[in-house]
Order: sequence, then C-alpha cells, then structure tokens
Amino acid sequence: QVQLVESGGGLVQAGGSLRLSCAASGTSFSIKRMGWYRQAPGKQRELVADITSGGSTNLRDSVKGRFTISKDNAKNTVYLQMNSLKPEDTAVYYCAADIRFVNYWGRGTQVTVSS
Repeated sequence: QVQLVESGGGLVQAGGSLRLSCAASGTSFSIKRMGWYRQAPGKQRELVADITSGGSTNLRDSVKGRFTISKDNAKNTVYLQMNSLKPEDTAVYYCAADIRFVNYWGRGTQVTVSS
C-alpha cells in the first residue's frame, strides 16, 4: 500500500524558512511526478510545485524565487525548501505522487507564518 509521509511543517515568523519532506513507500513502480499542494482555510487546494521523474519542475507564480522543489529518487523523497515565507503562505501542505496514473496523497502538514 502506497504511503506518503510528510514532515517539516511548523510555525515560523514572516521572512523565515522551512523545509518540507515527503517520503513515499509501498511501491516498486516508478513515480512519474511528485508535488506539493496547499489548502488555506476557506480556500481551494492549489498546486504549489511539482517535479517529474526526469527532474522538470513547475512552481506557481506566487512562490517563484522563494520556494524550491527537489527530489531524491533513490529515497522516493521530495523536498520543498521555503524561504522568505509570508503570512499568505499559511496553509496545510499536502504531498502528492502520481504512480501509474493514480494520484496518492499524504495527510498534510501545517505551515503557519506569523506576521
């Protein structure tokens, strides 16, 4: 059974940094894409960044220049380095993985940025 386990969330002041990690387990198949989504209270879940198995990355405009997504294929782990955090980055951050055309989700990790 595929599991995605996130870690690294927390409370940080505006301008600070956090690094999220997501480790995928329970699959022997290649992970086509892994990504991070976030959902703030009262808002829809949105894609923050994703990365393909080949290393191509995609980031939403509001985080470009501040966030970086990377991965360790050997560990089936994806990272989200978040710098210069803003209060509007406050949300639950979810990891997602595309494995054989099925999207799997982690349980989420809370990121709170205080002003």
